Amino acid sequence: MESIRGLKRTDFCGSLRLSDAGREVTLFGWAQRQRDLGNLIFIDLRDRTGIVQLSFNDKTDRGVFEKAQSVRSEFVLAVKGVIKERESKNSELPTGDIEVEAAELRIVSKAQTPPFEIAKTDAVGDETTLKYRYLALRNEKLTQNIIMRHEIARIAREYFYENGFIEIETPMMIKSTPEGARDYVVPSRIQNGKFYALPQSPQIYKQLLMVAGFDRYIQLARCFRDEDLRADRQPEFTQIDLEMSFVDTDDIMETAEGFIKKLMHETLDIDIPSPLPRMTYAEAMNSYGSDKPDTRFGMLIQDISKWAKTTDFAVFRSAIDEGGSVRAIVAKNAAAVYTRKKIDKLTEYAKGIGAKGLAYIRWAEDAPACSFGKFLKDGELEALLETVGAEKGDCVFIVSGKTNLALSVLGALRLAIAKELDIIPDGKWNYLWITEMPFFEYDEESGEWVAMHHPFTMPLEECIEYLDSDKASVRAKAFDLVLNGVELSSGSMRITDCALQNKMFELLGMEQEEIDAKFGFLVEAYKYASPPHGGMGIGLDRLAMLICGAQSLRDVTAFPKMQNASELMSGAPSAIDDIQLGELGIEISAKEE
Repeated sequence: MESIRGLKRTDFCGSLRLSDAGREVTLFGWAQRQRDLGNLIFIDLRDRTGIVQLSFNDKTDRGVFEKAQSVRSEFVLAVKGVIKERESKNSELPTGDIEVEAAELRIVSKAQTPPFEIAKTDAVGDETTLKYRYLALRNEKLTQNIIMRHEIARIAREYFYENGFIEIETPMMIKSTPEGARDYVVPSRIQNGKFYALPQSPQIYKQLLMVAGFDRYIQLARCFRDEDLRADRQPEFTQIDLEMSFVDTDDIMETAEGFIKKLMHETLDIDIPSPLPRMTYAEAMNSYGSDKPDTRFGMLIQDISKWAKTTDFAVFRSAIDEGGSVRAIVAKNAAAVYTRKKIDKLTEYAKGIGAKGLAYIRWAEDAPACSFGKFLKDGELEALLETVGAEKGDCVFIVSGKTNLALSVLGALRLAIAKELDIIPDGKWNYLWITEMPFFEYDEESGEWVAMHHPFTMPLEECIEYLDSDKASVRAKAFDLVLNGVELSSGSMRITDCALQNKMFELLGMEQEEIDAKFGFLVEAYKYASPPHGGMGIGLDRLAMLICGAQSLRDVTAFPKMQNASELMSGAPSAIDDIQLGELGIEISAKEE
């Protein structure tokens, strides 16, 4: 091992260009690979900015040359040399026009053979790369993703500071209050038997900051939710959290749009047109079957109930008679791809997400093949094809039943079919606001109405009269920001009337004793006058995932969790010893094998 004493870095590896030729530089980094060609040695030196080639030849000091011969992958090196134009250039590297002709080389730290090649991390299984995450993070792609995440955070802070927002930290150990997901809880040693919760969001605290008069709040807030994981979900995440006083929904949305415009311009040099398009929740569900629609392609859902109720097909007729509907999508030019075998697989997928079946028309030949054709009278199939705009070469997929279920199933099928047909265009950034969200949604399992967002959301004034009589008709001053079919943010105006807030808790099934215990401090605060206020939280991790073109939040998170919420590198979560358990007043019951 050699010291770097006397050496001072002059440049980063990835910043060097042909215009630097002739200049002496000192670089630090990791050896990506070493190529020994006998009288020539090349080493690719990597740091967080990129890679540059080092060269050693017959003019190099023999001690330096022999040291270069001993270098292996992932050794930490210090090098001093002169930048020269390369004879054999590499157009795939930003530094591919130059190399550093080394005059001095120090091996600062040796590495044993890594469990995988850093440059080929993508080809290695998740369990290995997450166990050795500190090595996987050396991969240039992952490194740049983490740097981009940093850039998004920097731009967010700059933008909101410039617009009069104050950054305030809210507590990480809070009172457990219902917000839609399970809490992560923290036992108290000082008060045995009592627990803190980690915040699912800073929701109540940022509202209290408005009551306190801070007017505009911003925080890059860490949030925690104990829920099942997937590609776009982690148990701990960061949101760009904001709240504003003396505003309405338009003010909040316009402020967020300003941030999005600045972000896209500075990170990707893309100018997003404004104002961003808006679509009501009802429009999104009826046309796309999703409250986070991907509008980069068509294949919109169509209501064919009017046509269906005139047919003799009992499946369609019964769905309509029971208050449901019949809906369809047309997959253009899909007949060549969707063979009968593939349609059978699509049908199984539809059944797996709640449909009773999937009716279809496949128009591959002169005469279309229809799965329910024997139930139709002369001319009815032709009328349907004309109604939905289907042509030869197309497929029509139809779901009937409860309207909400039919829409959600077709929304999922729409995405699956688009991916199969490869019709989702790259390079499009379709931001979209979803407005007028329902306040309540019906939980089929519990048979109760629950808050779609959270119980602090303000209903639209014209819907307040329906609170007691028709919960399904109550729409909220709530809005979501969607990008290419991914929900980035939820926001709303907040209830500031203590009587109305108390009533909303009651409508959600809470007794007064429970309201006082869980939210009494918030209701009490409103008794001392609150400004009208609202806000939103923008998912920094999801935003980074989309901007980086990553497939998972793991690719933009330095130390992510697995699907079972474990962290393989450190072994978290782990057992704690009996002494710690005793201090916390906790006893673990033994589980039978």
